[in-house]
Amino acid sequence: MTAVRGLSYVVNAREVLAIVGESGSGKSVSSLAMMGLLPAKARIAGSVRFQGRELLGLSDKEMSKIRGDKISMIFQDPLSALTPVYTVGDQVIEAIRIHNDVSKTVARKRAVELLDLVGIPNASQRITSFPHEFSGGMRQRAMIAIAIANDPDLIIADEPTTALDVTIQAQVLDVLRTAREVTGAAIIMITHDLGVVAGFADRVAVMYAGKPVETGLVDDVYYRPRMPYTLGLLGSIPRLDQGERSRLTPIEGTPPSLVALPAGCPFVPRCPMRVAICEEIEPNLDPVPAAGTGHRSACHRSDVIEQDNLSGADIFRTEEHGRPAVAERPRHQRQTVLEVDGLVKQ
Repeated sequence: MTAVRGLSYVVNAREVLAIVGESGSGKSVSSLAMMGLLPAKARIAGSVRFQGRELLGLSDKEMSKIRGDKISMIFQDPLSALTPVYTVGDQVIEAIRIHNDVSKTVARKRAVELLDLVGIPNASQRITSFPHEFSGGMRQRAMIAIAIANDPDLIIADEPTTALDVTIQAQVLDVLRTAREVTGAAIIMITHDLGVVAGFADRVAVMYAGKPVETGLVDDVYYRPRMPYTLGLLGSIPRLDQGERSRLTPIEGTPPSLVALPAGCPFVPRCPMRVAICEEIEPNLDPVPAAGTGHRSACHRSDVIEQDNLSGADIFRTEEHGRPAVAERPRHQRQTVLEVDGLVKQ
């Protein structure tokens, strides 16, 4: 199975690139490939150049000198990423000492400063706490402290706000902003939620079925999307500037299996705008005419989207096969997803 089918991007110093898409689109596995953290049976082709140095092909020993020092990673689940039998402080200290010839006393002082920087209250006392004694938000802050311990040049954040409530999400994003200001690092933000990166990222790459389908500056992609999948993602986000009880725009169906992709555009089964050419030829990621710098879209019908100024509601709420899209159907006509009857809890 080919999990990633040709991903190309450039990240500049102090820039935030967001990579978004549904589960299974290849977001996380591409970052693990770049960090050299995939199993030995994985085959990786292409090129990954960091500050002019080719990373693909380096031994694990050589990569270990880069990981945690020049490039750091914040994992999706901090409870799994942190070692449960060591204190949070010991794990921050280890991250410092493994790349710097300093005493444990100096490293401990630096660890307290880092935990305080990321917003851990009473850092000098909580440094002796174990991961299970921290809340989810505090564990993620501790992960960020480890990631910035050695002032990296690149931070990869793999869905750092998943499973956190919206208030904690905002706090974690603020901590990442602080981390970028302190270290001067570039950030790759991997997420499935376009709303999370709306005010955080500089550029965005939307992935589907292992390939990027739209890339560009955040304002270009958010305000002038040219790919139906991007339109659907944007239409599924609740917005405060829309009327009360306004309906979201779901994308029916599921992403295709990457084991045996059919010919043509992989989004065809879910796309209301599909035409014959879509089922025959997979579109290239081409520049969008009269768009911002770097705005590219992989869609045969991007010109129609531009000419008619179509939105997600226009595309996914239209009638298809003689029946209205799911967002427009009365609730009693929709497929039941979950039904509970006579539940008793004692």
